[in-house]
Amino acid sequence: MSRQHDDETHEHDRGLSYDLPVLARRRMIRLMAGTGAGLLPLMGCTGSSSPTAVTSPSATGTGTACAAIPEETAGPYPGDGSNGVNVLKESGVVRTDITSSFGDSAGGTAEGVPLTLTLTVVDAASGCGTPRKGAAVYVWHCDREGGYSLYTDGVTEENYLRGVQETDDKGRATFTSVFPGCYPGRWPHVHFEVYGSLQDALGATAITSTSQLAFPKDVCDTVYATEGYDASVANLRRLSLDTDLVFRDGHDQQLASVKGSVQEGLTASLTVAV
Repeated sequence: MSRQHDDETHEHDRGLSYDLPVLARRRMIRLMAGTGAGLLPLMGCTGSSSPTAVTSPSATGTGTACAAIPEETAGPYPGDGSNGVNVLKESGVVRTDITSSFGDSAGGTAEGVPLTLTLTVVDAASGCGTPRKGAAVYVWHCDREGGYSLYTDGVTEENYLRGVQETDDKGRATFTSVFPGCYPGRWPHVHFEVYGSLQDALGATAITSTSQLAFPKDVCDTVYATEGYDASVANLRRLSLDTDLVFRDGHDQQLASVKGSVQEGLTASLTVAV
């Protein structure tokens, strides 16, 4: 089933209008952090005999400098109460598997290539060496067709592909999901908010950081060659990380490390310094 986003919605999600000050702050953060690290290379295929096995380098540097994850727009579909519905107050939102809807929703399940997503929250002030145990991460992203639950026509009664996890003693929050599609105007991405505690997350208060994770191009190409992602092929062809209005001023801190295969599932990871 194909779904379209209107032009006004895309301008909001691409960071135009009120989101421009956020992008300006990102540039300032990068200037302060320095440019020695440079941009990391994009993912490359492994030497596996399987043409659909993929891997990508870590998006976390090893230098002494440790800049906080860039602040980004939450877009028009946050579901955190800032733009209408607030899923964070719903019983059941704290969960690892976010592929299906929960609570009083329509009970649907998102289809697509299996994806395990791990965000590791660390303390930027300590040089990224200290995990943020007991923090909370709220993630949300579009489905295979490019629609966002709670907002997009056809899935307004669903709340899949949204969930909260408390970080463990290593600062990790892990979610089971499906690989998102690519809709017109935006590079494939996952939104996330970091909170100081699970209590803060469930109260939708005191957000520590709002940002986005990007997927490497070769991973996207591999996934979008599979069934159900037909529209994403043409949409991705018109985009690049260097022209995306969120990631074009630098994506080294937001580019996920991805391993696995479309048959057995992909694993994406990102270190998030706050």
